[in-house]
Amino acid sequence: METVEQQRLVVVVDDEESVRSAVSRLLRAAGLSVRAFASAEDLLQSDQLDATGCLIADIRMPGMSGLDLLAELNSRRCPVPTILITAHGDENLRMQAMRAGAVKFLAKPVDGDILIASVEAALQV
Repeated sequence: METVEQQRLVVVVDDEESVRSAVSRLLRAAGLSVRAFASAEDLLQSDQLDATGCLIADIRMPGMSGLDLLAELNSRRCPVPTILITAHGDENLRMQAMRAGAVKFLAKPVDGDILIASVEAALQV
């Protein structure tokens, strides 16, 4: 049986420590439980996927990209509502992300209120 904390766990995956830290602080201030990882590979090797209620992942990272991570989750039949963020977005990339199953695509720097609202909506999925 899932606990309320597990249902509300938000996982942040970004190779930039400053982004991981800032997003984590923002989400914790909003009352959410957060776990952060420096890479998609680190997340996949952890035991956190089953507890994840929402995933926020950078698109461009060394190793697996956010899109690669989303594809891997889909292949594992692990339906985690995923918000993809990027500093290098354009309309084609946004469409690619949405076709891959992202619930939201946000450009960096991400507006805190929009991110929190997006996470709260994703947790309701």
